[in-house]
Amino acid sequence: MGNMPDPSSQKFRDYREKLLKRQQSTNTSEKRRATYELALMENSHFVEVGGLLHHYHDSGPRDAKETVLLIHGWDCWWMWWHHVIGSLNAQGIRTVAYDMKGHGWSENDPANHYHIDHFARDLDELVRKLELRNFHIAAFSFGPFVSLDYAYKYPNSVKSMVFFNFGYLPNNEFISKAAPTTINFIFNNLLRGLTWWLPAYIFARLVLAKNTVMQHDIMIGFESLGLCATEAIRQTTEQITSLETTEALPKMVQSVKVPILFVGGEGDSIMTCENAKKLQEMTATGSYLCVPQCGHLITLELPETASEIVLRHVKSNS
Repeated sequence: MGNMPDPSSQKFRDYREKLLKRQQSTNTSEKRRATYELALMENSHFVEVGGLLHHYHDSGPRDAKETVLLIHGWDCWWMWWHHVIGSLNAQGIRTVAYDMKGHGWSENDPANHYHIDHFARDLDELVRKLELRNFHIAAFSFGPFVSLDYAYKYPNSVKSMVFFNFGYLPNNEFISKAAPTTINFIFNNLLRGLTWWLPAYIFARLVLAKNTVMQHDIMIGFESLGLCATEAIRQTTEQITSLETTEALPKMVQSVKVPILFVGGEGDSIMTCENAKKLQEMTATGSYLCVPQCGHLITLELPETASEIVLRHVKSNS
């Protein structure tokens, strides 16, 4: 189906080959999912950023009045936004969803430099190479850390931001030392070793989600585990739980002069609505929304709600 972008990463080519095989399946649902993802890949492109090939998905009208840059979360990839992408494109909005290095179809960094400041530098280069101007940002979980560092350090023309499942977590020396070891063990040693999606889904359903998720979206979440570099998981975990990052957050959000909407999930046990509200109160331009019956995975749990939230925020800040 269609031509492959040139250049492309090995991860992209391997994934595409896997989909082509699944497309020949006698299982109707599996065949339909493969066909859908192959169609999405028609809008995939690659650009060299920081010396590495970065994947980005660019869809919607090229002459759109509004563009939304979608930034994925920790241990995730661009595909977590696929519902939001479809909804925004249908409303005449251009979307650009990319994979950070070491995630999704972007290349892994052989130097293993997976730090927030590196991701922000890459984002700045990506924005300049794609010539994005006067755009909005929607970011999820870890994505807001990168968004804030980018907005804080680099000249930009961001018009507004929406942060999903992101807030100000309480922290201390014990948490900053214990959390990385625990999280890294669960994701790098346990979940990444699974060959069947069901145990991973059970974990997500018990800990992260408050709603049943479609099987296709379960598979999208499961695939992101295998596509993410082990070292990227370890390093980003250490950063987001460090006292240095926690102490820097207030200054970073206060420096942003564009409207930021902090969206929390009422049932999110990781980034609670209270966490989101606390960070919003530190801003001069922030607003806050708590979504009922929602866990930590809003883009896959409640994709229609997530899409509508982004759409409203874009329209109100056009």
